[in-house]
Amino acid sequence: MTRLLRHTLLGLLIVIGLIAVTTYSLTWRPDAKEELPVSCSPQAPTLVPGQALKVMTWNVQFLAGKRYVFWNDLAAGTDERPTAEDMAFSLDEVARVIRDEQPDIVLLQELDDGAKASDYQHQFKLLQERLADLYPCNVSAFDWKADFIPDPHIFGSVGRQLATLSRYRIEHAQRLQLPVVSGNLLSRQFKPRNALLVSYLPLSDGGQMAVLNTHLERATQADNTLQNQVNAVARTLDKLEGRGTPWLIGGDFNLLPLGQYRRLSDAQRAPYSADSPLHLLWDKYPMIPTNNEASGIDRDRWLTHYPNDPGLNGPDRTVDYLFYSPRIKRVEAMVRQDDTLRISDHLPVIARFLLPATP
Repeated sequence: MTRLLRHTLLGLLIVIGLIAVTTYSLTWRPDAKEELPVSCSPQAPTLVPGQALKVMTWNVQFLAGKRYVFWNDLAAGTDERPTAEDMAFSLDEVARVIRDEQPDIVLLQELDDGAKASDYQHQFKLLQERLADLYPCNVSAFDWKADFIPDPHIFGSVGRQLATLSRYRIEHAQRLQLPVVSGNLLSRQFKPRNALLVSYLPLSDGGQMAVLNTHLERATQADNTLQNQVNAVARTLDKLEGRGTPWLIGGDFNLLPLGQYRRLSDAQRAPYSADSPLHLLWDKYPMIPTNNEASGIDRDRWLTHYPNDPGLNGPDRTVDYLFYSPRIKRVEAMVRQDDTLRISDHLPVIARFLLPATP
């Protein structure tokens, strides 16, 4: 019996060791802070203090379009991947909208690179090829990456990126890791690793501006992950503000503005908290859309998310935002809704700013 027990324990240890080694080799563990390679033409112009700057943020949902209800959507559909034809259509449509708006800086979320579900496309590269004449500078960072995910709906590789396009020179860029979702040690290795993509753009007076791009955790039920991530974002913004560095951040925050929680059905409320952690940012910094815009009489104009759900016939909430330093002045802003409803489950938020002038 003792020998049998000893052999059994040894066998279990070997199995556990093999699982640990396999998981380690298949998954990705980024550093808390990483310097990123920046692609930038030597001819790219430098930002000038006091100039106007047009910015767009858009979650393009791995170019899947709106003909699906995916297995990991809140509506728990059966679709696992878009067709190549739908991704090609969405790619052309995203390029069309960006080319039409011609923002100076584009902040994109959910572009796939090497993911089985999107035919291993390098989607940012495909988009760059269509916009190369507009954006001489770019940088990207993964926020989900693994050679193999054992979930039956995926059963293959994942690779998802944040990407920033800029008409102006990017001096350097960093990836800052945000707090990860809770869970057991094994399952956490396969989860997304949300991050901040921070690009530093030089100013002609010798200063610099920080442009941040992010996609926070998409929770299926309210927990502390988003609270922890917003805390980390706030600390980063506070440091920039304390140093006198003008900054702006855009992305999919997966959080509601003041007043929208009560307008959702019980089923649609599941991922959110009645007390949005986003108040940690809007209490200190200007937000687009503002709470008055997102929950006021014209709130429909500021809805940014059209969930993949057969029970919904249009956008019903705001989860995508731009925040910016009080040193920067907002000139105008909008959510482009009219011709973007079939491209992604998110809509582009666009704003024009004035940078602070040299003192």
